[in-house]
Amino acid sequence: MTVHTLNTGLFKLDGGAMFGVVPKSMWHKLNPADDNNMCTWAMRCLLIEDGNRLILVDTGIGDKQDQKFRGHFYLHGDDTLENSLRQLGFTSSDITDVFLTHLHFDHCGGAVVRTPDDKLQLAFSNATYWSNQNHWDWAVTPNPREKASFLKENILPIQESGQLRFLDPATQLPGELTSLREIIFADGHTEKMMVPLIDYKGRTLAFMADLLPSAAHVPLPYVMSYDMRPLVTLDEKERVLRRAADENWVLVLEHDAHTECITVQHTEKGVRVAETLKLADL
Repeated sequence: MTVHTLNTGLFKLDGGAMFGVVPKSMWHKLNPADDNNMCTWAMRCLLIEDGNRLILVDTGIGDKQDQKFRGHFYLHGDDTLENSLRQLGFTSSDITDVFLTHLHFDHCGGAVVRTPDDKLQLAFSNATYWSNQNHWDWAVTPNPREKASFLKENILPIQESGQLRFLDPATQLPGELTSLREIIFADGHTEKMMVPLIDYKGRTLAFMADLLPSAAHVPLPYVMSYDMRPLVTLDEKERVLRRAADENWVLVLEHDAHTECITVQHTEKGVRVAETLKLADL
């Protein structure tokens, strides 16, 4: 098995929203904001090569949104999902499985593309798309607070394609996804977000999605205002970080623009970052 990180571009989000109740005087030192209080974030994905499976975990924001939408989030950088795949010698048609941690636009937007004649189609025509029933239902009938994050053009074409399958938290992973050791289902950020664990080179990789957006979010109070159930996030994050410290996991960070992976350790102040590294260094 070989696991790669894929860079798909950068975007900006409000620093206050990203750090919740933590004062700007504290988070600004960790992730400086611009004059509009916006901080730069990555949209990092994961690619797992394992036998005859090529599994893509999340897809970034994509490029089908209009200029007004793009302007809200200051999309920038030279990286795209397509180019990152090409640099590894792959094309979209090689992907066998697309594992979507959740259906917020910055995680699933690249799963669907707009054709020159303005039709929507799957970006990965040969792939099975994986979600779970609870999260899917939550996304297609969203609450008013989260509605802007669930865009129909990112979601409904997947359902209509016939290539969508659901994972059941109560059953074993299907044969197509045996590259994954375990899935942690988390409900703080959104309903049943999926955090995949992978056995790799004698270590456990955890692709943290929005349970831990960046290294700066390791201290427990650093919880995003985007989270639907912030106190649930606190509990979930604490359990996962303790386990990660106990078992020396490598945590792959989806949104940290500067740090690709971290390990964590127990300290007198709680779990904290132990080291930063790149996945290729393992």
